[in-house]
Amino acid sequence: MLHLDKNHNPQKNKELIASFSENKEDLKSLLDQTDTLFQELNPLPEPAHSSTFTLKNLLQSLPKILLSTSWHKNKEPLPQIEADEEGGFYPDWKKMLDQEFIRLEQEIVQEVNVRDFGAVGDGHTDDTEAFKKAIGHGKVKVIIPDGVYITRGIRLPSWTMLIGAGKGTTTIKLHDKAPRSRQLVTNISHWRGNHHICVQGMSLDWNVERLNPYKKTAAGNNQSSCLTYAHVTFGWVKEVEGINPGLHCFDVSSAVYTYFGDATRARRSSRYIWLDKLNGYGFGDDGITTHHSDNILISNCHLCDPSGRAHKEGFSNSNGIEVDDGSRNVMLLNNSTTRCFGGVEIKAHHNSAAASNTQIAGHISINDNRSYNFRHIGHHIETDPESKTAFNIKASHIVAVAPIRTPLYKDSTPRAMVISAYKNVAINHFTVIGDPDYDYRGEPVIAVQYRSRNIILHHLNILDFKTAGADIKVFGGPHGADSVEIRKVKIQNSAPTALHIGSGIHSIKISDIQAVCEKGNKGLLVDQSNAEIEDFHSLGYKTPISIVNK
Repeated sequence: MLHLDKNHNPQKNKELIASFSENKEDLKSLLDQTDTLFQELNPLPEPAHSSTFTLKNLLQSLPKILLSTSWHKNKEPLPQIEADEEGGFYPDWKKMLDQEFIRLEQEIVQEVNVRDFGAVGDGHTDDTEAFKKAIGHGKVKVIIPDGVYITRGIRLPSWTMLIGAGKGTTTIKLHDKAPRSRQLVTNISHWRGNHHICVQGMSLDWNVERLNPYKKTAAGNNQSSCLTYAHVTFGWVKEVEGINPGLHCFDVSSAVYTYFGDATRARRSSRYIWLDKLNGYGFGDDGITTHHSDNILISNCHLCDPSGRAHKEGFSNSNGIEVDDGSRNVMLLNNSTTRCFGGVEIKAHHNSAAASNTQIAGHISINDNRSYNFRHIGHHIETDPESKTAFNIKASHIVAVAPIRTPLYKDSTPRAMVISAYKNVAINHFTVIGDPDYDYRGEPVIAVQYRSRNIILHHLNILDFKTAGADIKVFGGPHGADSVEIRKVKIQNSAPTALHIGSGIHSIKISDIQAVCEKGNKGLLVDQSNAEIEDFHSLGYKTPISIVNK
């Protein structure tokens, strides 16, 4: 089984993903195909805007008024994907971000070397004051040569570039006396906001060893990370490594996280941020995370091996890449994750707006517990309120390899994909490879469940989950899924049941399925559902198709 360690070069992800996939189409054609599939869904409309705040709210909940706003405010449609001059594919707004980078370079009035301001970089001397002097009030490009620079935290004003000599060559490390709440690198004013900031070419060591090894490593909210952009407009983080942060390696967020209910999101968000060629490991919570922010591009990154120490032991929702509360228009391009709780998690807490308008174009997850986990917590079962904001996910050219159980979240069952509460989800070209010798304990490989609606699974290739229960299970019942289409699926020597469709599902279409299993039980099991079935072929199952009480 393929093993990627913390030193994996994420620039190889594109070729690595292609080596696992049967897809031979160019990425642009595949993304166009996904767009067509998404439109075929006849996307369910999002709830009409209603005023979140009234005079009564103002009198009763002033913090809510000051810190949060309506999820609908300044909401944009799903970005279009365009090709650049080098043959890459990016969201259409990146052209504006590229122009702003040119502006940043033009606004720089001096280039300085941090050593000229007294920095030593010997791994022992406190170089905090040298960085403060070198950075000044911005409009500066600060060069950081090779070395290990001890600081008590670096704060970046607008119009600033912080440039090292490369990962593992230039290292910035937190001082042994820095508090647990300290962010190693962040912008100088979370409340007023900053803009045009670039950090490139270095390792950021949060120095977790300075803390008590038996205590949680995070201090709460968006503190305790290697790098945090909070209320930043136009930001770049490139070729940076995050090492053992108490919370996140890289966090793109609002000034503070807020939890005032579904359909609300925090004020003072970040916008137009590009994270590229990043590595991260040992994170207490997530490798890369976004909160309450818009137009984020995450490309060619590799996240692995979280510590989970921001959480209670055995209950760590530590994800490689997490698109979280109130995030909108986030694109993930050719990333990799391994040995995390979730490889990619698109989600929200019950008391916040869900992440929406998320696109994944190329990703490989290896030995993550939940390779791809899409959910709005607290908006699942029949007695929960229905999510107002969990909408619009497109995923193309993705791979899940051998999801496994993990001590990070001891009771969580392995899954290649879970879709819960989300509406309008198009999955296109998904390669799912199990470990034939691993005990999956009869659990499903892909689960579509808990009020998810308007889902299409297209062009899936699933193999080697021999001890699973079903390769694809669409859960029914009073809080089950509905309006699901599964088409063009190939299953080889995998679970005893290829497809299991639960009861009470009103609209489900199944077509162009080929399933082969040496010792299969049921090719297709349908429990009291109105399933439309066309072109279903199975070989090696005792019962090719079983329809109960149709």
